[in-house]
Amino acid sequence: MRQWTIDAFASGPFKGNPACVVEPFDAWPSDDGLQALAAENNQAETAYLLKTKDPARFGLRWFTPTREAPLCGHATLAAAHALFAEMGVDVPLLTFDTLSGPLTVRRDGERLEMDFPADPPHRTPVPEGLAEALGVAPTEVWAGAYLIAVLKDEATVRGLTPDLAALGRIAGEARDGAGQTVVVALADPGQPYSVVSRFFAPAAGIPEDPTTGSAHCILMPLFGERLGQAVLRFHQAYPGRGGDLECESRGARVLLRGRGVTVIESRLRVEPA
Repeated sequence: MRQWTIDAFASGPFKGNPACVVEPFDAWPSDDGLQALAAENNQAETAYLLKTKDPARFGLRWFTPTREAPLCGHATLAAAHALFAEMGVDVPLLTFDTLSGPLTVRRDGERLEMDFPADPPHRTPVPEGLAEALGVAPTEVWAGAYLIAVLKDEATVRGLTPDLAALGRIAGEARDGAGQTVVVALADPGQPYSVVSRFFAPAAGIPEDPTTGSAHCILMPLFGERLGQAVLRFHQAYPGRGGDLECESRGARVLLRGRGVTVIESRLRVEPA
């Protein structure tokens, strides 16, 4: 079977967030087999596809090196890019059946546009130990699927060197992302984006994620309302890479736009059992 490594939300090769995408299966292998290959790949996510009778519809699952993820934006974009650019799927709209319900992806010029459920967060007290784990006191904390720690400025976000072991033990009021924390701030004036962030997920086997689509289902409702804008540009400031997204609020949904770039094509010698 073929497999591709694709940089998602990338301005070019070796930017954004890499995900592995495996050629679609006729039937799902065992979960143990899927997890074993994801651990072997050792990327933030490996995306697995399942054929259906509809050429525009696929099952889609995401695995980190240690667990199955309920939602993953960058690996969804990577899966759509692989189908469109590498496997020649020629349809106007792809639909993926996932643990988070049906997700759609369409071409948007050179970018891909994903339609995801919005996750408006709620304000929450600062969890015990969070400031010590981050090395800086957040100005406010919000919770959705993940904890959102708002910091005072972009320089603080970029310069952060958290205690990952301590951060991995903090859940606060995060719904299903225990030990997964987004740090975020408004961008400095003059930047081509409005919001800058980083995402730490040591409890999921990802010390720091280069670009996290699902986190922006929380960030767009939060900052869209705060800034009074329906469309915002975001930059995730993973050191040495960085990823770029454009997000649009659509009520209960968020549109995520970004590019995919294929950097590796490989062939698996074994198929997950």
